Amino acid sequence: MSSAQTSEIVLVPGFAQRGEAWQAIIERLPERYRSVPVEFAAADMDGRVAELAEAARRADAVVGYSLGGRIALHARLRGAIRPHALVLLGVSAGHEDPRARAERRAADEELAAWIEEHTIEEFVERWERSPVFATQSPELVAAQRPGRLSQRPADLATTLRTAGQGALEPVWDRLAEIHEPLLAVAGERDERYARAAARIAAAAPHGRAALVPGAGHAAHLEQPDRFATILSAFLDGVLGRRAGARR
Repeated sequence: MSSAQTSEIVLVPGFAQRGEAWQAIIERLPERYRSVPVEFAAADMDGRVAELAEAARRADAVVGYSLGGRIALHARLRGAIRPHALVLLGVSAGHEDPRARAERRAADEELAAWIEEHTIEEFVERWERSPVFATQSPELVAAQRPGRLSQRPADLATTLRTAGQGALEPVWDRLAEIHEPLLAVAGERDERYARAAARIAAAAPHGRAALVPGAGHAAHLEQPDRFATILSAFLDGVLGRRAGARR
């Protein structure tokens, strides 16, 4: 890839996040990558898939975290996006056990109903007590708070009901349809999603998995240098080959 060539990378944030949550990674990616963080206006799954499709029309790669990665995965399987590379961070392909999925759907509905009856400040206070934040420093949690406080409770509730893990069908049996290079990443300390990353990588024809040392679920926030190094190496390998083939 020559210095004059750039690749567009679309970055999809997680639940209750804004695109600015990717800023630490944007600052660490080489200049040859033009980063475009997604800012969703829609709250339902179909609307977010459509918005991602529009944002990724010219994208060389799509990188999604947690719920954002789940949206990217389903958008790809719907044919709404066709990037040259797909990166999923902290993502599972869904609950296969109907009972587990029903339990998760019920839990998401309970939280969605609670959110609708409370202020955004009350939601953020509750959300920041979630286990996902256990591996994050108080300073990191506080730094992300403005993005969470900028959300609308009604949108968060709709997102849970339409894009939550209990709402979406599992797609493990469809991962073989993804023929572009796929990188499934998880934090080393996020054991459940580390197992999911390994399984996703094994099921995709051109999949590979990577663990971010010392990180929990939000590996890009907790260990941005290490995540950016893994991401850059993957993108260089995939997009660099494509650029060389065009010359």
